[in-house]
Amino acid sequence: MAEKQSILGRISTLVRANINALIDQAEDPQLMLDQLVRDYTNSIAEAESAVATTIGNLRLMEQDHDADLSAAQDWGLKAQAASAKADQLRAGGNAADADKFDNLAKVALSKQITSENEAKQAEPTIASQNAVVDQLKTGVQQMHDKLDQLISKRDELVARAKTADAQQQVHDAVKSINVLDPTSELGRFEDKVRRSEAQVAGQQELDASSLDSQLESLDDLGTQAEVDTRLAALKAGSAAPKAVTSGE
Repeated sequence: MAEKQSILGRISTLVRANINALIDQAEDPQLMLDQLVRDYTNSIAEAESAVATTIGNLRLMEQDHDADLSAAQDWGLKAQAASAKADQLRAGGNAADADKFDNLAKVALSKQITSENEAKQAEPTIASQNAVVDQLKTGVQQMHDKLDQLISKRDELVARAKTADAQQQVHDAVKSINVLDPTSELGRFEDKVRRSEAQVAGQQELDASSLDSQLESLDDLGTQAEVDTRLAALKAGSAAPKAVTSGE
């Protein structure tokens, strides 16, 4: 019985185990959960083996109980047959042989009583063992449920850990980009281009200003030439003799 209590105690301890508390205490939850899954799997195998042995012993006790009941019934039939034979012999006047069969009937009845007592003594033990086996079966099923919970929790945490790692990698990459800030390099290049564009525009403006000056000088020369031409014409006109009209 102590062995059965030990099995129940171990099963009860495993079933009551607080997975979340164990995870909180672990430095590496995934390794801890992997180890727990292995421990639970081994414990379930050991518990199932112990429960199977317990059930096997119970079935043997039940078989012995059934055999005692069957034996008690057989001894009862034999006692009845011996008693009937004794009555038949006594009725026939054969008292000596009748007494022998009565004695055989008494022996058979004694055997019947012994078998009945053995069967009756085994019944409380069989009943209690059946109750223990039911508890053990329930406990093993709870261990299987707990194992499923462990595996599910482990798979969930592993998936979440992988997601967290991926997010951390993205975060680190974004952080490194922010630190390097390639847009600042683009900004410096843009400033350089703008300075080049400004220099070209300035040169073009300077060139345009010089061309305007040259054109203005050409305009001045043209105007001066026109003035000289008209002055020469005036002078030529005043020096020429006036034409005489026919009326004079």
